[in-house]
Amino acid sequence: MEAPNNQPFPWRLFLCELCGTAALVLVGLSLVIGMFGTGSPMVQLVPSEGLRRLITGFLFGTTGASIALSVVGKESGAHINPVVTMVFWLFRKLDGRTAIIYLLGQLAGGVIGSLPLLAFGARGRSVAFGATLPGAGYSTQAVLLGEIATTFTMVSLLVVFIGFRRLRPFTPGLFPPLYAIMVYLEASISGTSTNPARSFGPALVSGQWQGWWIYWVGPLLGAILASLACSLLAKRITVAKIYYFDSDRDGLFRRMGSATHPEPEAVGIPDHKAKREKT
Repeated sequence: MEAPNNQPFPWRLFLCELCGTAALVLVGLSLVIGMFGTGSPMVQLVPSEGLRRLITGFLFGTTGASIALSVVGKESGAHINPVVTMVFWLFRKLDGRTAIIYLLGQLAGGVIGSLPLLAFGARGRSVAFGATLPGAGYSTQAVLLGEIATTFTMVSLLVVFIGFRRLRPFTPGLFPPLYAIMVYLEASISGTSTNPARSFGPALVSGQWQGWWIYWVGPLLGAILASLACSLLAKRITVAKIYYFDSDRDGLFRRMGSATHPEPEAVGIPDHKAKREKT
């Protein structure tokens, strides 16, 4: 399912993904610097590193949920993560051209959102401006497995929530507790990226590229495995969005998803039976 080459460039979608990813990175990594940067008062206020990880993960997830509920979520679906876009593409809810445009917007947003972090100066440099780096004492295999496992968990739960009509309205609410738990348990191993754009921006700004490939390969593998595990739910997903499932200003998402959702008459299913199957 490919978009016609003569379609205009979807600037609205591109800019929404750029702005959404930039906001996620700027707010999320400001939290990381504020919680763990050298000289931060939070180190004394919350001496427990584990508790600070828990709080940071919850607030990071809250940031992502807020973006999904914002105008960004209404317009582009607030993927703000290349692996989320990839999953929607694998499920044939996005065409290849649009998926690439989303990816470019997300990577650009990751860089733009990281640039203001330079204002933290020495405190930001002490934690590589929030870059995800392999944890001290952990093998490459352990760090890679951490990214695969956390991304698999995130994508699997996301697909389950948007795949079932009764759970869909609560999808954004999944992220705060999920990231609170994952960051608490796993951040000391890999940093709990689950998002190549989130890792790319601060790595470019800080110049810290140790194990950079892990934060591409790990999330991609985790997302592919989750897509395979949840493949039976693909037909239950109607549009490539995290929220605002019925908002589609120009019908773009419905057109892209129509290949896996033919009209009932087109497959010989009576309309009343098709409606029952979708519930």
